[in-house]
Amino acid sequence: MGVDSQYVEVAAEVFSLLSDPTRIRIVLALRDEELSVNHLADIVDKSPTAVSQHLSKLRWGRMVTTRQEGNRVFYRLTDEHARNLVAEAVSQAEHALEPRTAHERAGVAPGASAHTHTHSTHRTEDRASNGKCPAR
Repeated sequence: MGVDSQYVEVAAEVFSLLSDPTRIRIVLALRDEELSVNHLADIVDKSPTAVSQHLSKLRWGRMVTTRQEGNRVFYRLTDEHARNLVAEAVSQAEHALEPRTAHERAGVAPGASAHTHTHSTHRTEDRASNGKCPAR
């Protein structure tokens, strides 16, 4: 994938769809199971109407799909891609806000008083570890 990839604009639309906290929460709720609108509304603490609107956008982006059972509609993630994108984004947020905590949980030497490696170190490690921070 290069900078001239035909998919760059579509990728930006995917990030735009996932730029809303409620949609991220919906994807997180759908990680392991399919759920109805009402159940999702309870989980993300929003009205069923608001959740339906978010689900409509996620359906448009082909991130979620539906299954109907009688008069109830159940939503599930279309595939693992949205799940992985959201998981990586949440991990990045955690790493950015609480780097010591994330590193300590990953088994980095306890007692380190500060974030001991630089982002240039990350770039070197990223090339060696396929883009994954070794602390994750």
